[in-house]
Amino acid sequence: MSERADGDAAQITADAARACAEAGAGPPVGGRGGRVVPFVADVGDPAAVARVVADVERELGPIGIGVSVAGVLRPGSVSETSDEDWAATFAVNSTGVFTVLREISRRMQPRGSGALVTVGSNAAGVPRTGMAAYAASKAAATMLTRCLGLELAGSGIRCNIVSPGSTDTDMQRLLWTDDSGEARVIAGNPEEFRVGIPLGRIADPADIADAVLFLASDRARHITMQNLYVDGGATLRA
Repeated sequence: MSERADGDAAQITADAARACAEAGAGPPVGGRGGRVVPFVADVGDPAAVARVVADVERELGPIGIGVSVAGVLRPGSVSETSDEDWAATFAVNSTGVFTVLREISRRMQPRGSGALVTVGSNAAGVPRTGMAAYAASKAAATMLTRCLGLELAGSGIRCNIVSPGSTDTDMQRLLWTDDSGEARVIAGNPEEFRVGIPLGRIADPADIADAVLFLASDRARHITMQNLYVDGGATLRA
């Protein structure tokens, strides 16, 4: 389940998934080429999520790996955040994750196997100015995933979190005001109490995908309820 946004952005996400499928694109998995089959749903709609999960299992077979990558960002200080912005952020970043994990885990549990990964954020563990709603919603999704991992451990289902830092995505670039945005992120900003990135680069989306693939694979078969930060050391693992 991927990102959801409002209005035109949601359609762009759906169109991108369809275009990827038509191009036959997909990341290599286990040395084999990937295949993309799009199933489009709004993660903020529990009925739509349940319908998509049922459709996937009917058309492609039992789901063995589930990854929740839902995310929206509406920056602003707490005093500037509207009720609508707060609710919309939690609807996707927290409730959406809950719905996706619940629907998939309900089907995995009787089968006694599976791996679930939530893509959270390093902002869930470190305060950020102007990002309270985002950070709080990601913190909720992180603890939800860990609690689910405890509940499902006896069924052989692993649940983990990957928490990216600044990553070269459209969401990240929306925060940049000029061409020096990337350099400023790497350097940090003392006025915002924000540490820079010790490794000296922002992440590529593939860096995050590789971490997800590891936690979903049998190489991580004895890892559950863990939160893997992929942020170049930006949080100093606070």
